[in-house]
Amino acid sequence: MSFFRLIEKGDEPRRLFVGGLHGREGLTTIKALRLLSFEDVKDGKLIIYNCDPTFYLSTLERSYYNTRQGREIISLIEYYRPSIYVEAHCYKDYRGLIDPDRKRKMGVPPLIELENGVLIGSVSPHIRTSFFKRADVCITLEMPCIHDKIDTEALETYTNILKVIASIKDRPELEEKLAKRYPEQVETARRYAIEFFGDYPPF
Repeated sequence: MSFFRLIEKGDEPRRLFVGGLHGREGLTTIKALRLLSFEDVKDGKLIIYNCDPTFYLSTLERSYYNTRQGREIISLIEYYRPSIYVEAHCYKDYRGLIDPDRKRKMGVPPLIELENGVLIGSVSPHIRTSFFKRADVCITLEMPCIHDKIDTEALETYTNILKVIASIKDRPELEEKLAKRYPEQVETARRYAIEFFGDYPPF
């Protein structure tokens, strides 16, 4: 379900939200991305793109970025040069994403639950360290896949987090806003970032 929207209130900061990066995720992520409005952006740009359904290949695989979908996403990043980048995903394997042993198994830290099954973490290191600066915001946001039914609490939380990110100017402002509601999760995200990226933290 391809969907594109540009909300423009100036040139900076530039925010790019991409949903449905693989498989049929876009059938879920479109439900939240469509709810973002002109009023959610204080200044700068918000570019919203939801991908068409495609075959599933993890963004943790370097080969993902050689697929049509992967190249399309890289093209958006290179064209808009966002300092705030969000990948909107949905999941079926909750336990796998929050597994404390995920770094050993998958090469990346576990995602962190905010509430109502909504998870947050960094985007794939394949693009985090190649296309973004150290201070940029690069977030993966996950919720349960709801292609045929609506988990209203998860969708509301997911949409609210997207709205928070749509309103911020930089990483310190995002940390400040999220820490008011999710202090433990933000501190865990900082720790994971230092452990995984060292001097190149994504959060």
